[in-house]
Amino acid sequence: MDNSFAVKNKFSRENYHRQLSRKVHVFSEKLEKFGQFAIDVFESAPQGFRMRAEFRIWHEDGLAHYAMNHPGEKRPHIINDFPIGSDAITQTMPPLLEFINQHQALSYRLFSAEFLTTGGGEILVTLIYHKPLDETWEQLARQLEEKLSIWIIGRSRKQKVVVSRDFVTEHIEVNGVTYSYEQVESGFTQPNLQINRQMLHWANDCCNQIQDPRDLLELYCGNGNFTAVLAKNFNRVLATEISKVSVNSAKTNFRQNNNDNITVVRLSSEEITQALNGYREFRRLAGIDLSQYNFSTVFVDPPRAGLDRGTTALVQQFDQILYISCNPSTLISNLDELCETHTIDKVAAFDQFPWTEHLEVGVLLSRRNSI
Repeated sequence: MDNSFAVKNKFSRENYHRQLSRKVHVFSEKLEKFGQFAIDVFESAPQGFRMRAEFRIWHEDGLAHYAMNHPGEKRPHIINDFPIGSDAITQTMPPLLEFINQHQALSYRLFSAEFLTTGGGEILVTLIYHKPLDETWEQLARQLEEKLSIWIIGRSRKQKVVVSRDFVTEHIEVNGVTYSYEQVESGFTQPNLQINRQMLHWANDCCNQIQDPRDLLELYCGNGNFTAVLAKNFNRVLATEISKVSVNSAKTNFRQNNNDNITVVRLSSEEITQALNGYREFRRLAGIDLSQYNFSTVFVDPPRAGLDRGTTALVQQFDQILYISCNPSTLISNLDELCETHTIDKVAAFDQFPWTEHLEVGVLLSRRNSI
């Protein structure tokens, strides 16, 4: 069978819909314990959707190859195409590898390559080595940047070489407004631009429907992906994030998007819980009077582990809870407690990771008998 035909058939829209239906059905069954809900399902494109990717570099027959490991197998498999990658990734992969293989200073002890791209075609490639990087490497990396119109970062043990810059800038339109986001090489970014745009629209619509929005608390704000959009629905926003890289990017993004009602602090969800409950004071909150906030809504987008018990108790104090989850199982576990005080108003499923078992979901909850 022709390999191109096999790849095209594997990633066909028919197969995609079949897998997505299974994932949504599994989630729907888990949700039934809380009632019957209409789930808004947001589909991804079956191919070309992934804006970032990481490949192992496998050396064989004197050449470097892109490779990936199958689960449970130690020896990686050489790959020649990446149909789920963005156009920027798939178009850059061949000439990048060709240039690397032409220069031993670039190929020798190269361990992996990471791609970060945008819908506008910006490309940042991080090359990771098991060797120190010298001036020869940097000169060749600069030539590679110019040849392919990309940006290159080199990494090795205790060394990071930024040839030109270490970020790309994404632009996303939501309800007629275009938002600009600095996305730094080592920071978290949403991998599926189309689904991210749909999540932002959905979350913004949820906040538009809140009758008395007042102030917003956001936990796990990352680089401000949601914050910049949702802030326009509230008087003031207090956003928290533990990663220094993400906090710095968030501050940059808020300036770029003229968000003048957001305060971002570097605190974990456990720490902000302690601060809001008056258990501890933090120097990182110096100059911020928490008592002046009049919170109505909390937005959470936690890691796969979901909300810990203390954070769950904290968010139950809010009239509205907007919860984006990358792990429906931990969301269901959190809902066991959240639905003791709140009811589910809206549910959505976002296929952030096609061709995997993962499903991103969103839930809007309102406090029972809230005025």
